[in-house]
Amino acid sequence: MTVGDSPTGRRALLAAVPTALCGLSGCAGVLGGSPSVSLLVAGSLNNAVENGLRSAVDARLQPEAYGSAVVARLVADGRKDPDIVSLADVALFDALLSAEWVAEFATNALVVVYNPETAAGERLANGAPWYDVLLEDDTSLGRTDPDLDPLGYRTLFCLDLATDYYGTDLDLREAIPGPDQRYPETQLVSQFETGAIDAAVVYRNMATERGYDYVDLPAEIDLSDPTLTERYGATSYELPDGTVVSGDVISYGSTLRHESQRTREVFEAHITGEYLTEFGFTVPDDYPRYTGNVPESITN
Repeated sequence: MTVGDSPTGRRALLAAVPTALCGLSGCAGVLGGSPSVSLLVAGSLNNAVENGLRSAVDARLQPEAYGSAVVARLVADGRKDPDIVSLADVALFDALLSAEWVAEFATNALVVVYNPETAAGERLANGAPWYDVLLEDDTSLGRTDPDLDPLGYRTLFCLDLATDYYGTDLDLREAIPGPDQRYPETQLVSQFETGAIDAAVVYRNMATERGYDYVDLPAEIDLSDPTLTERYGATSYELPDGTVVSGDVISYGSTLRHESQRTREVFEAHITGEYLTEFGFTVPDDYPRYTGNVPESITN
């Protein structure tokens, strides 16, 4: 086992990443002499924010994207001080940030993207069971680190649920994952696009917004169906700091930390904008859904 794969090594990595990425200056700032609105967001939101939200608001945006667990720790440790924080797992707001209030604003689903030009991709395109293909020695899989990112531990949840759903002889959560498969969320797509990996477990929006070939997974394992919450909750993962996250419906949440007219306008556009569905997210009829001590200026 290498240092990076050990619990101690991962704790050291988590502590080092925010320092290397940020310093102590925070996210808020002034771009070109004009006040900007800073956003620290989950990596799977990055493309939508950069190419959807940015053009939908008048304010100058200063977005940064990392895995959601990293985002939460950057803020919790005081190394970043953004106006808006948006995570791919609302549970992290309580577990790591102790946010006073949160707006749930979008959902998603897990899919398996593949390169049809590879042997593994051809098998998937021809309808071979996705888990059989991922078990094969000649298939290179990409996924994110579960210690840094909800997509990473949701991939493990999916594999855990799939073992029961398909009734496989092997424990897919134990048999498929390997340490050499892990990439930061913001790099996973580039690894797939350059052909370094045959397949990857990603959010559906990441596949649809880029036009990737992908395998749709059953609702029983893709973490997309609110009626299956109890089933999803049968699986869990322990983060390096001891926080235990349980399987649940994928739900994105956001909170506004520094309120002004400018930041409120951006926040409202962020959590209600049509760009979300345009970039592959699902917005249920009852979203945005608020929890906590929400300021009246936000809900009115």
